[in-house]
Amino acid sequence: MTIAAALDPDLLQAFLAVADLRSFTRAAAKLNRTQSAVSMQVRRLEERLGAELFHRSTVHVELSASGEALLGYARRILVLNEEAFSRLREHETQGHVRLGVMDDYGTLLVPPLLGSFAALYPRIQVEMQTGLTATMPDRLGEAYDLVIAMHPAGQGDGMLLRREQALWAVGATRSALAQEPLPVALYPQGCLFRQWAIAALDGAGKPWRLAFVSHSLAAVEAVAAQGLAVTVVKSGTCPPSLRTLTEADGMPPLPAADIRLHKAPGLSQAAALLADHLVAALARPS
Repeated sequence: MTIAAALDPDLLQAFLAVADLRSFTRAAAKLNRTQSAVSMQVRRLEERLGAELFHRSTVHVELSASGEALLGYARRILVLNEEAFSRLREHETQGHVRLGVMDDYGTLLVPPLLGSFAALYPRIQVEMQTGLTATMPDRLGEAYDLVIAMHPAGQGDGMLLRREQALWAVGATRSALAQEPLPVALYPQGCLFRQWAIAALDGAGKPWRLAFVSHSLAAVEAVAAQGLAVTVVKSGTCPPSLRTLTEADGMPPLPAADIRLHKAPGLSQAAALLADHLVAALARPS
């Protein structure tokens, strides 16, 4: 008989119940079995191990030296058994999850995470929508199960994943900086970066003009990369085609943003698994 067969989880469960309660009667009640059944399981385990696990009397049940030696192993085996069973059941979880996310995260950061998630949970389908996230949390449950949204630093509910600094950026030629009024490429109304950019430029008294507006992250960044306009990016997702600008370049400072994960009430197991996967990959220690 193999060691694995000798350490049958059912037998170990009976052994632990008796060891913890110091009584076959109380162990039987806890396990919803008869006392004779528990006694037989413990005896079978002793026979397989070739060792007495308890010192029995009419009054007391005490662990033997062999029983004490087995105690820690038995607990670990049952924990590992439960973990393995749960993990394999999770792997077979089915479901459909609706995820809303900012365009840059949806383009750069989230796709590799969805790939690793799909490898772990191939039966879960994820539908991702990118765009302005200002109103997405208000539609949780209706249109989204999970939303990764941007908020002013220190504001917003949901779970804080990380803090991103808003930065001015332009292409390598930096030719837009020589123009007056300053050409700016931004996203449509409702974008937090658009609000911050306009407020910062107006507050600094710097003349500017809206040279390009698009919902498309790629289009805005392409215009900026050609030196036709400056734009605003997150510190963590600035593409290599752009160079960030500072006050030394004549640009006013911008605020920081909090990236938060919002969850719909009563998440399905599939959505909860995706949420955990995203948090593990994106959350930064505070």
